[in-house]
Amino acid sequence: MGVDGEQFGMSLRSTPDDTTAGAELPAVVPFDLSPLTRLSCQLGERIVSEDESIRRGEWTYVDGTWSLSVFEVTDYTVVLRVRTPVGRQRFYGAIQTDIESVEPQLEAADGWQRQR
Repeated sequence: MGVDGEQFGMSLRSTPDDTTAGAELPAVVPFDLSPLTRLSCQLGERIVSEDESIRRGEWTYVDGTWSLSVFEVTDYTVVLRVRTPVGRQRFYGAIQTDIESVEPQLEAADGWQRQR
């Protein structure tokens, strides 16, 4: 691991211009969350594959090109996994109560369907 934690997409020093502090979800996702932290693919995959993480829900865009999964990873934290049309995965850390407040928007959004 590098001195500044780059291997896992985290920073040991926090600054107002920190690249993870202003992370945004792709425009196709029907809500905004703030604060939101972008995680490296390696770290995100490790977190969501652990036994302690619980998949809370998965939604797909109607044309099947995007998907969004929400995983509870602690009592207060969730990880969002966004799969892009080309199959890449993006991971974001968020506060659990924040995702609870926008979940109705996702459920009501045209174009997004919850997977059962």
